[in-house]
Amino acid sequence: MLVFSTLSFWLRESGIDRAAIGYFSWIALAYGFKWAWSPLVDRLSLPILTKLLGRRRGWMLFAQILLVGAILGMSFSDPVKDLERLALFALMVAFASATQDIVIDAFRIESAPEKMQAALAAAYQVGYRSAMIIATAGALTIAAWVSPGNDEYSLLSWQMAYMIMAGLMSVGILTTLFCKEPDVEVKQADEQEQLIMQELKQRYPKVIANILSWLYTASVLPFMDFFKRYGRNAILILLLISCYRISDIVMGIMANVFYVDMGFSKTEIATISKVYGLIMTLVGAGFGGLLIARFGTMKILFVGALLVAVTNLLFAWQAVIGYNVPFLTLAISIDNFSAGIATAAFIAYLSSLTSAGYSATQYALLSSIMLLFPKFIAGFSGVYVDNFGYVNFFIAASAIGFPVLLLVYIVDKRTRHDELNKVNDAMEEESDEASVTKN
Repeated sequence: MLVFSTLSFWLRESGIDRAAIGYFSWIALAYGFKWAWSPLVDRLSLPILTKLLGRRRGWMLFAQILLVGAILGMSFSDPVKDLERLALFALMVAFASATQDIVIDAFRIESAPEKMQAALAAAYQVGYRSAMIIATAGALTIAAWVSPGNDEYSLLSWQMAYMIMAGLMSVGILTTLFCKEPDVEVKQADEQEQLIMQELKQRYPKVIANILSWLYTASVLPFMDFFKRYGRNAILILLLISCYRISDIVMGIMANVFYVDMGFSKTEIATISKVYGLIMTLVGAGFGGLLIARFGTMKILFVGALLVAVTNLLFAWQAVIGYNVPFLTLAISIDNFSAGIATAAFIAYLSSLTSAGYSATQYALLSSIMLLFPKFIAGFSGVYVDNFGYVNFFIAASAIGFPVLLLVYIVDKRTRHDELNKVNDAMEEESDEASVTKN
């Protein structure tokens, strides 16, 4: 959020135009390309850190230390005098944050069996959304406290807010130091790497063979494994993932800009998001976890997509009525509740698609695809608002979410059909084996 909605608020208050803010959001596309370096996180050992903490925790600590430095760099920047410097540190934050996402997602998936992933998804959503509130409402509150009663732009207030955000990274660092490294079975991946290495040694010198075998195991095999398991449905699944969050991501980049233009103060936005938004997000995430356990992931995935698309219309009505604190409270509460359900279901779904030994790379690929297309479209949101206004923007943001419902239905139907065929094939094989044994 420090390179997304909160930064948008800072830039808008400092006088940066909406179109530039929209383009600035493309920095967050780093999350969409994290699959490119996820194989390093999956297979590369870090000097000293991996030996001391383990494969996952070593990478977690590395990413968190890099994040602290980059956020501090943003805090010492001035968007009015040196926007390029701020953009550079924001890009560093996005890279380090994306790296942290890669390893924490793998850590979460590897820490418990599949039957526990729905509960872990809900818990992850509670923590993630709470941190989002801190990085948005919390940052706005701090900025307001530093310059109380002053509606004019204050660089110091934003710099102080980002400094404190850097300090709050200590929570994650301490957690990394005290948590337990997951015990993961990577025997199959290691055996494949050894086989490939032996074949390459017959063609190339030992050093080159080692490098090529590592690259193949880390970068190629995870993708081959995914397409092998899902076959013809793989492309359809990737299409669903790339579009699932398009409605709320496109809407989200202009949300804080919209609040500013409607006349809401930092304190009002922070209070509404911190109190009502946080409560409803936690309730939504917990409720989503219960619904997943009761009805299954795909059904709640459908419900979540429907709720997110519909709730965007509330902000279209907010644009019509203008400044109205009670209605904004209602809109943010319902929107966050819906987002909690949808994201809990989506995380559980993505986690179920990965396999042991390749969890970091595969989840990074899937979550990158989730962000790449929506964030690219969101980059034009400022231009769209300038030309068509906020009402049309929020209606459009709602409308583009409805085709997702059809994708969820098609993927669910085809996946069930393929699973049924596999069961039937397995039963036929057992029957044939039994007949042979009997004869």
